[in-house]
Amino acid sequence: MQFPEHTVESNRAAARMGAGILECDVTFTQDLQLVCRHAQNDLHTTTNILATPLAEKCSTPFAPASGNQPATAECRTSDITLAEFRTLKGKMDAADTTATSVGGYMDGTPDWRTELYAAQSGTLLTHAESIELFRSLGAKFTPELKEPAVEMPYNGFTQQDYAQKLIDEYKAAGIPARDVWPQSFNLEDVRYWIEHEPDFGMQAVYLDGRYDEEGFDPLRPETFKPTMAELKAMGVNYLAPPLWMMVTSENGDIVPSPYARAARDAGLKLIAWSLERSGPLKRGGGWYYKSIETLVDNDGKIMELLDVLAQDVGVSGVFSDWPATVSYYASCMDLK
Repeated sequence: MQFPEHTVESNRAAARMGAGILECDVTFTQDLQLVCRHAQNDLHTTTNILATPLAEKCSTPFAPASGNQPATAECRTSDITLAEFRTLKGKMDAADTTATSVGGYMDGTPDWRTELYAAQSGTLLTHAESIELFRSLGAKFTPELKEPAVEMPYNGFTQQDYAQKLIDEYKAAGIPARDVWPQSFNLEDVRYWIEHEPDFGMQAVYLDGRYDEEGFDPLRPETFKPTMAELKAMGVNYLAPPLWMMVTSENGDIVPSPYARAARDAGLKLIAWSLERSGPLKRGGGWYYKSIETLVDNDGKIMELLDVLAQDVGVSGVFSDWPATVSYYASCMDLK
């Protein structure tokens, strides 16, 4: 909430707040170098690229809002080389789609975040640089292999090459597999690591995006395909769904969902995402709190939800955009 994500400054702040594991979302440049960005196609909202000559290289150039048509742009890490990527500065992830100018489009940060430190922040990172930074901060690692915004293979770079290159950079840096939790929404990436890099695959995290699948319902285990037991049989040990999939409301209380209970019964470890990404909870919390929206009417619900996740669901970890909340709770409850 304070610094642009996936920058040196934001990660240093997270470590100061007590985050013991830090995340680099891993994308690739035109010359197939791994870098940290929340998505492969978000440079137009997370960096200053539209205000630079590199805007000409964007997949979709900026177009201003006109009538009922919103402003549009799409700039991918694969649109530019690593050398070009290094010339950019990070910014708060936001865009004003009502804007008629590039400057207006880039100035869309919500009022519950801040631009106070923008001038001093925004140092971008390669994946390899993130490894060195996190190690220097005493933190462990949870890289996420992002969904490519281009058709694979890309310039001969296959999905398997992509998954392997991520692991290779930890091996080259001498990072032990026990300190790394590689993640992907693509189950095949997780299975690749389990088969080809079993030491790293032991802690590979399947980010569960099945909420987008027709018929899937976290309250009805019969809709889980594959089942929790089948995931465990594949070698998956860690499952990471969004917050709302792990809880539901019952008699006015937040309680574990059937999804959470089924995962626990199958021996899967759960990781929650993401606290502090929704703005003030007096507004209801939005998507991340949708399964308990009738109970969410103040910011104190963050602590109540966190307590249920830790004590009743039994999560192994929690992603947060403001790690101080989780580390404060963990300190009070003598948890790691």
